[in-house]
Amino acid sequence: MKRMRSSQLLRRAQRLIPGGVNSPVRAFKAVGGKPVFIKRAKGARVYDVDGNSYIDYIGSWGPMILGHTHPKIVSALKKTVEAGTSYGAPTEAEVELAELVLEAFPSMEMVRFVNSGTEATMSAIRLARAHTGRSRIIKFEGCYHGHADSLLVKAGSGATTFGVPDSPGVPLDIAKNTYTAVYNDLGSVREIFERDPEGIACVIVEGVPGNMGVVPPKAGFLEGLRVLTQEYGALLIMDEVMSGFRLCYGGAQTLYNIVPDITCLGKVIGGGLPVGAFGGRKDIMEKLAPSGPVYQAGTLSGNPLAMRAGIETLRLLKKKGTYEKLLNTTNTLCDGIEDIIKRRGLPLRIQRAGSMFTLFFTPEQVRNYQDAVGSDLEGFARYFGRMLSKGILLPPSQFEACFVSLAHTQKEVEETLDAVDKSLKNL
Repeated sequence: MKRMRSSQLLRRAQRLIPGGVNSPVRAFKAVGGKPVFIKRAKGARVYDVDGNSYIDYIGSWGPMILGHTHPKIVSALKKTVEAGTSYGAPTEAEVELAELVLEAFPSMEMVRFVNSGTEATMSAIRLARAHTGRSRIIKFEGCYHGHADSLLVKAGSGATTFGVPDSPGVPLDIAKNTYTAVYNDLGSVREIFERDPEGIACVIVEGVPGNMGVVPPKAGFLEGLRVLTQEYGALLIMDEVMSGFRLCYGGAQTLYNIVPDITCLGKVIGGGLPVGAFGGRKDIMEKLAPSGPVYQAGTLSGNPLAMRAGIETLRLLKKKGTYEKLLNTTNTLCDGIEDIIKRRGLPLRIQRAGSMFTLFFTPEQVRNYQDAVGSDLEGFARYFGRMLSKGILLPPSQFEACFVSLAHTQKEVEETLDAVDKSLKNL
């Protein structure tokens, strides 16, 4: 495939935008080569500025669960645009989407819409601190909750030490209020609580992590977090920005029967437009301004375009048989990849959750971040390049989830499996 126009645009972008991209993973640094500049998309495919076609497993990093340019979403957006794109005032669409979200997530009695997953998690943590009167939080190594200062923190010398900044520009005084535990290891969480029993405001965890690759929770892990937070008077925040609606209608908390105090959402609930949300128990949410003293605001929060796209998306997802179709497609694809791995005798492992999956370049089960970083990153980079040359667009990192949409058909699955088989040959 020739990508001359993409290369030209990259050179032009690099003079204007740091790294030539507006989100780091798009730069292809983890896999080598140059990023593909997309011009348009339809269904399960995207098309670059050079006219090349790709079966898409990025799906805008999760939101495009219906596929690209779904006719009902496009039609709804056209009608909404004609009425105006932003008012800075309440709309009926905000109320409609709130009703749909609360119906899908019974743990949420009230919800506040924002513009991104980062805003949602940042605001949820502020609210948890205000509600508990405590300052410190627990997050997990390998779980990504956006780029707010208190969440860009890595572990110190041990799981129970105060965090240290994971990025320049994050003050040590902020990072020290974040503990980092080991995902799927309840013991590491209990140890932190025992050391600081009255200082922790909340534990924040992804429903199913997708930013160290797809790593499902072990049996009892999420349930154990619920017990520990209740025991020590901390709140449990489930970050379902990615997993919400990707596993089932109602996310990981429905699948694993967990009732968190606060839930963060994004991606799918905006139908591909910028959106985020956080919600939870009424007594917690009513501490938000203007009902309470905890300040949070946003000029474009509840944007009518994002609300309308979200409403139409959730209505379509509620239809009978929708998730059966989505999960059947995902399982057919993943089962096919597993068959190829076994037939070729390769030291690889595929992990899946709902309509998300990751092919790890390691033979061992990946249960946490340290397991994930033990993968053969060079092997993955070669595989990525081969798949791209065969018209399959994967996330350009071993540590990201692939997303299947309702637009992927048996034809796309067969083409993908053929590309996987050829790409893994003599790798």
